[in-house]
Amino acid sequence: MGTSYTQNVPHHEEEEEHIFRSRYQNVQVPDNVTLPEFVLHNAESYSDKVAFVDVTTRKQLTYAEVVRNTRRFSTALRSLGLRKGHVVIVTLPNVAEYAVIALGIMAAGGVFSGANPAAHASEIKKQVEAANAKLIVTNAANHEKVKGLELPVIVVGEEAIEGAINWNNLLDAADRVGTSLVKEQVHQTDLCALPFSSGTTGISKGVMLTHRNLVANLCSSLFGVKPEMVGQVTVLGLMPFFHIYGITGICCAALRNKGKVVVMGRYDLRTFLNALITEEVTFAPIVPPIISDLVKKPMVQEFDLSRLKLQAVMSAAAPLAPELLNAFETKFPGVLVEEAYGLTEHSCITLTHGDPENGYGRSKRNSVGFILPNLEVKFIDPETGKSLPKITPGEICVRSQCVMKGYYNNEEETARTIDKDGWLHTGDIGYIDDDGDIFIVDRIKEIIKYKGFQVAPAELEAILLAHPSVEDAAVFPLPDGDTGEIPAACVVMAADAKESEEDIVEYVASNVAHYKKVRVVNFVDTIPKSPSGKIMRRLVKDQMIQQTQSRAPN
Repeated sequence: MGTSYTQNVPHHEEEEEHIFRSRYQNVQVPDNVTLPEFVLHNAESYSDKVAFVDVTTRKQLTYAEVVRNTRRFSTALRSLGLRKGHVVIVTLPNVAEYAVIALGIMAAGGVFSGANPAAHASEIKKQVEAANAKLIVTNAANHEKVKGLELPVIVVGEEAIEGAINWNNLLDAADRVGTSLVKEQVHQTDLCALPFSSGTTGISKGVMLTHRNLVANLCSSLFGVKPEMVGQVTVLGLMPFFHIYGITGICCAALRNKGKVVVMGRYDLRTFLNALITEEVTFAPIVPPIISDLVKKPMVQEFDLSRLKLQAVMSAAAPLAPELLNAFETKFPGVLVEEAYGLTEHSCITLTHGDPENGYGRSKRNSVGFILPNLEVKFIDPETGKSLPKITPGEICVRSQCVMKGYYNNEEETARTIDKDGWLHTGDIGYIDDDGDIFIVDRIKEIIKYKGFQVAPAELEAILLAHPSVEDAAVFPLPDGDTGEIPAACVVMAADAKESEEDIVEYVASNVAHYKKVRVVNFVDTIPKSPSGKIMRRLVKDQMIQQTQSRAPN
């Protein structure tokens, strides 16, 4: 069994720095086990149990089918020429087969890279090129976006598409190949996932995650699961599986604990409530806008909420407003609201729900929770780099076996994010109190969180500046009660420009996924910048808020 990273930290470092650890004991992380092996361990004992059920198609996969199809897909990929380290782009909505596809890629030694199926074709092309991908997995609805990328395309579903490889036929062919292929040895230190994240700043980058990274994080985040809970949890699979939260926090965590995942390909309140009730969901990872719907939408009252088996919801990916939390707890008094804090480059860092038997229950209101086992956290002064004591806000830095290997083909951004001592700099400002609860108060990073999705201002600014009538632009987040934040822009137009603000909104929308589009545009004479030329986003944002308020009727 492995030992925790923290045991290797010299004692003198603790005396010089303010380093904080979990209130719980460290947990062991097994050595030399891949992520597929870890999550499917002992699956044969649950062979007839349903692992995934799709609420729309009613397609089900048992644990026996998950294990068999993961093995078949792994064999099929190797027969197609996939080799260790090769990247496979998966452009799919949440479907019952999604985890099988991801785990099959990893088991073959490949690297799973999820892409948003709602992304524009040009965005998917950028990810394919940035990842140097060798294969694409998609469905009939998204085939048009990827068919021109000159890569083999595997299409999931019954439909036969000319020029593409059918998923069912591929698995059948794998049975004929059998064990004749020589399998490359996959090590825990090998890459297994390459999600794309905007990171602490700038344009989307490939986050290199190893089997060890994700196995270690599951060990840390699942430390409180008791033996009697194994096989008993039904999890809602609504959060996007292409996101690290979806594939590890939902799919892999559920598989490890032999639970059932109720798969939803898209959010619709009526379908969502039906799924919660009819599938007897006990745990629902969601985001604040859905909590808002449950509190505010009259449709909720059409359902017999007494039939709910829901025990807990997990809110992550965006801050949960205290008033929204209070309203939810009033309406659903028997449902525990848990929160988590993490990022693609590390996965989960804190949780608000503890183990009352050990003297710790839920963390305080407004807190993102306590530090998970095996992790070290410190708070540094962004100007001096000096670590800070309790109750003193600073940039949150984390060090553990879960820290990404780095950004793919981007040593400069890697060095900016992970320092020489292995600390991952999150770009978030927070502090820890005397009880070990962490509070986030601000962000250094400029990422906009729209309904939990990350939107990079720099990407939208580049698109705006490509418009012939735009001379300068600044993109920034505006607070929004329903979505968390919306992308807004101040734009300097050319003197002879004829376009309206609505025209600019439409221009950006035609070049990006729907969640990235700029929702508000304001024409200005200049964009305030620092002496070094950096956009002063906070000043731009404050000016727009003031203008909006001054226009509002009294």
